[in-house]
Amino acid sequence: MRSYQLNIHLSRSAVITIGGLGAFEWPSGDYIYTGSARKNLLARVTRHLSTTKLLRWHIDYFLAHEAAAITDVRFSDEEECRLNQATSGRILLARFGASDCRLGCGSHFKYLRGV
Repeated sequence: MRSYQLNIHLSRSAVITIGGLGAFEWPSGDYIYTGSARKNLLARVTRHLSTTKLLRWHIDYFLAHEAAAITDVRFSDEEECRLNQATSGRILLARFGASDCRLGCGSHFKYLRGV
């Protein structure tokens, strides 16, 4: 496995500050985050599922909000950017989860649909 995707549900609209990207008003609904880890992919996903962690990555800030919940996790042998590019959805905040992206994804966090 090379990468993973988190399906996330935001039960209500919320203003969430995403690290250095700033505060943003997120609509309620479903989102998908595509990520990877150079070592120990399962540990990375387990960390995302934890409710007690230091906020380090963009996704940590989103998941720390009380209205956000991971609803599904999928693993892939596809490279992170290629998997992200093959995933439909709308980018609401540029650079979210893609600060080290080399393929011009724009974001690795996409809005799928509203409630």
